Amino acid sequence: MIELRPFDKLGGADHGWLKAKHHFSFASHYDPDNMGHGALRVWNDDEIAPNTGFPAHPHANMEIITYVREGAITHQDSLGNQGRTEAGDVQVMSAGSGIRHSEYNLEPGKTRIFQIWIEPTLRGGQPTWGSKPFPKADRSGKLVTIASGIEGDTDALPIRADARVLATTLKAGESAEYAPQKSRHLYLVPAAGAVEINGVRVNARDGAAIRDEDRLKITALEDTELVLVDAA
Repeated sequence: MIELRPFDKLGGADHGWLKAKHHFSFASHYDPDNMGHGALRVWNDDEIAPNTGFPAHPHANMEIITYVREGAITHQDSLGNQGRTEAGDVQVMSAGSGIRHSEYNLEPGKTRIFQIWIEPTLRGGQPTWGSKPFPKADRSGKLVTIASGIEGDTDALPIRADARVLATTLKAGESAEYAPQKSRHLYLVPAAGAVEINGVRVNARDGAAIRDEDRLKITALEDTELVLVDAA
């Protein structure tokens, strides 16, 4: 089953400095029938104006993955971590028992990100943060795991959830396949381009909520960059 969530139907907010679209219920966009997809709780499509951002604020008991699509995001937190994550790279914050962090666009142009929240397997624990480059050339034509709490995903940034986050870039006409375990919750969003998944067209920034598919065949209808979450 593939349920399409068109971008122009998503809830959202325009704060001037931040233009956000919410694939699930979030903040002032409350949708009791769309509170998440399995352990996937949040997928925000954010556009952040230059020299603005999210001032320090707290989180606990959530795995927060930031996929940078354009520009760069600069992170600082209460553990003393600081870092700049640019387009094509990924950062992960395990909020654990509690952490405060800020995220700013200190670049001259807009920054566009996907921010993905996944519920952890266990609550509490020491908070952590990390980032890693995942060059688009290295994931051309194949799905690469960029963050994971699943045993064996050793090259991915670690998260404390029964989930993995994958990404790929596909040239028009190229295909990638993925075989999920039964009863998993999958959610796919093209950052750019358009794909066909098992016969269903998904355009740029649309969401596709997927269940009970033995195998996904993802074919690029245009040059495409996409992110896929596989969660319990």
